[in-house]
Amino acid sequence: MKSVAFKPRGVMPALVTPFTADEEVDEAGLRTLVRHVLPHVDGVVPCGTTGEFVYLTPDEQRRIIEIVIDEVAGRVPVIAGTGAASTRQAVQLARAAQQAEADACLVVTPFFLHPADKGIYQHFYEIAQAVDLPIIMYNIPQTVDAYLPRTVIEDLADIPNIVALKDSSGNLTYTMEVLEMTKGRLDVLIGHDEVVLPALAAGCSGMILASAQVFPEIWQKVYAAVQAGDLETARTLQLSVQKLARIFCRHGGGVAIKAALNMMGIKVGGPRRPLLRQGGVLINEVRAEIRLELEKLGKISATEVEIEAPSAPLPERFASLGLPADLLQSNGVRMGTAVVGEGVERVQIDLVAGPKDGPVGDAYALQLTYPRQGHEALTAILEPNLTVRPATLIVPVVELKDLRQANMIYGPTQTAVGKAVVDGLASGLIPTSAMEGEIMLAQVTVHPQALDRHQIYWNAYRAMNEALNNAYNRGL
Repeated sequence: MKSVAFKPRGVMPALVTPFTADEEVDEAGLRTLVRHVLPHVDGVVPCGTTGEFVYLTPDEQRRIIEIVIDEVAGRVPVIAGTGAASTRQAVQLARAAQQAEADACLVVTPFFLHPADKGIYQHFYEIAQAVDLPIIMYNIPQTVDAYLPRTVIEDLADIPNIVALKDSSGNLTYTMEVLEMTKGRLDVLIGHDEVVLPALAAGCSGMILASAQVFPEIWQKVYAAVQAGDLETARTLQLSVQKLARIFCRHGGGVAIKAALNMMGIKVGGPRRPLLRQGGVLINEVRAEIRLELEKLGKISATEVEIEAPSAPLPERFASLGLPADLLQSNGVRMGTAVVGEGVERVQIDLVAGPKDGPVGDAYALQLTYPRQGHEALTAILEPNLTVRPATLIVPVVELKDLRQANMIYGPTQTAVGKAVVDGLASGLIPTSAMEGEIMLAQVTVHPQALDRHQIYWNAYRAMNEALNNAYNRGL
């Protein structure tokens, strides 16, 4: 029996199903994907959740499994996703997988109409009896809306060809309980990318992950490090992909994975409707974060975006705000500037302050009354609905073209500038007479590829502090 020898181990990607533009299965794309992952994996898993199996017809599932088996050509095991809501269909799919010479079946908890524990047991029992293939049970409560009951797993573990459980819950308490209850009678495979290290350290035998088709070589290193007892290396590697793993887990699985693969040049098309390529399931900001994380991992080349920070003499930097240099030479106007940080987290602030009833006050009103597209000004706040004094307006220098950019300016930068103003007032740097009598405009230059909100906050805070010192302490 195949079931006697099969021991799932190591790294196994849950393959996406490539589609053409008209949503047909893309055989060439599927074969390319298999060739892409093969050098780095210990098995492949078509027609799982990431493969959008619920949107596939039974004939398409059979065909996809056949294509993958043909392309793999025996180099690694093929674990065929054969889950279905009904036992009858799941048995038919499992038999088709056996006929195609798959190495094992992955069978999800019966879903939509939720059977009782006895019905769930009977579902897996009948499938196991119908085929001479190893069966891997599949727990994914995020989509099934129910856990595979632990007590049912304990009973099913005694059936010879039920060999493993894939646990995608991300609930380590559940994972640990299954490990404890089955006591080695069953292999447990982690299916949640965010908790691979702790699951392996606890005794899981391997992983079936969507992200294992994006960065399988890193998971191989994590697996090897855990096997060698080198938890420090494993921890460093897990943290290096944690953000991307989190994005994949929380933004639609296959949708986000397909976005990443397409960025890497592995053309897999989009998801089948009603899932969307972007918007709704995957917004543009998340796509931008995926791209940046892939750049960090060296999976794609970084797109260099050049920006030109203001470099003219300081009095000449405020003309776009309606403040020509000659208006700033008198009228009680103060100016300061500072640059803090490196790379894309570098922040430059050019500050102008003056009486409300002077040219700075007029420019302040002009920016609020007639906002410039892509450079919309925003008041500095200490916390939501609490503006600072002297009233301060933040004006982005670089045009804001997407939500990611806007989140850098209208989030950490807005708060940092507000905090610096309040601290300047508390320290006496800004005279108390300025609280109500003066107004400030802070032109802020932040790189459009900045994503580290924490670093942007501190760089903006320090830059605003220095600009305030320039303006109120010694002037420029």
